[in-house]
Amino acid sequence: MGLMGQMGDMYKLQKEAKKIKKELANTHIFAEVDGVKVTVSGEQEVVKVEFLDEAPDDKVRLGKAFQEASNKAFKKAQQVAAEKMKAIMGDFPGLG
Repeated sequence: MGLMGQMGDMYKLQKEAKKIKKELANTHIFAEVDGVKVTVSGEQEVVKVEFLDEAPDDKVRLGKAFQEASNKAFKKAQQVAAEKMKAIMGDFPGLG
């Protein structure tokens, strides 16, 4: 493949990456632990935190539940982003 072909592929890849970034910003993933529900975007930013009725009153347990719910939500968001990126990487020879 010539230099012009490679540049065209890079342009297409960049365009697809921007499209996926926009999709991820609008994708919400949540996880709940002990009545603490954390919602994050596909770009791994916290969107919302909810304390449901069953959330612990104890600050230590509440903090631990928040930490666990956040970690779960971020892990799910990473998996979603990886799957989306994997899909476009396979479309470009030498990258997938």
